[in-house]
Amino acid sequence: MKAITKTNYVKNIFFAAVLFTGASLVAQEEVEEKKAISISGSVDAYYKTNLSSTDRAIFGEDGQSFQSPGTSFADETGFALGMANLIASYEGTKTGVVADVTFGPRGESATGGFNINQLYAYWNVSEGTTLTAGRFNTYLGYEVISPVGNFNYSTSYLFSNGPFSHVGLKADFALSEDFSLMLAVMNVTDVNSNITGEYSLGAQLGYSGQFLNFYYDNKALLGFEVDYTGGFDLTEDLFLGINAAYADNDGAGFSGAALYPQLATSDSFTLGLRGEYFTTFDGVDGTDDPSVFAATLTGSYTVENLTIKPELRLDNGSEEFYLDNDLEATKSLSSFLIAAIYSF
Repeated sequence: MKAITKTNYVKNIFFAAVLFTGASLVAQEEVEEKKAISISGSVDAYYKTNLSSTDRAIFGEDGQSFQSPGTSFADETGFALGMANLIASYEGTKTGVVADVTFGPRGESATGGFNINQLYAYWNVSEGTTLTAGRFNTYLGYEVISPVGNFNYSTSYLFSNGPFSHVGLKADFALSEDFSLMLAVMNVTDVNSNITGEYSLGAQLGYSGQFLNFYYDNKALLGFEVDYTGGFDLTEDLFLGINAAYADNDGAGFSGAALYPQLATSDSFTLGLRGEYFTTFDGVDGTDDPSVFAATLTGSYTVENLTIKPELRLDNGSEEFYLDNDLEATKSLSSFLIAAIYSF
């Protein structure tokens, strides 16, 4: 009788242990499932002063404006905000979703006040094929909207005049260890709905970190753009980035090229220069096509998640695009800024 009772007691303990182990595995799976959701982002702000022009706002027929190079972002003087960027992503076994929202002047300029920078879902159809649908940042150009992804804080003319984002469907193919291919069907650039009645096509061919990009919308907005983006490690501490683009819409468009040499002097500090030539054309014979050369020297000092970027910039145009301290027209504008970027 005692032997039977003891056996039942052992069975009960074993049964309880199995239940506890099963519950622990379920709980562990739930924790792992929750860990698939991640939050990241950044905040940034800056101080900027013009060296060859007044820092005060100038009031004209178009309202209030600051003297700035004419590229996107970092166009205010004094202390100014960049943006707060929050990115929530969920990664499953084969599928996932990304929601990327922005708040602040930089984000509003990039999204047209829409606040949604990116919002897309993806499906890893196979080991080498991924489908993505929704709103995603452009694949053209060397620079991006978020200051975390750029070395220079102010942006280039090539980036500012090209697409920011696209809404549509794209397919990425890993053809080999070195070759990649992307094909896309989208609305026209930076349009969230098909209000134009037109669509655009996109393509990207990549080889060992070098990318040849194409965009075409049948003259609906941007027209046609071809873009090369790449870079090379010249030494262990010296990197050279390259960007060149040509865009044409029924004879009018832009072209240019930029070099990005960057020298790492220590684990925490890198010095980089962006030299850019940019020109626009209207396709009309007998008219001058304005151009600009811009040199931007940027330092990048990192402490944990905080990056400090002092930046000196000189823009020199073929025409008198700017105003000097006496509000007289001039061909050049020099400015200095220091930015603080915190990423998490």
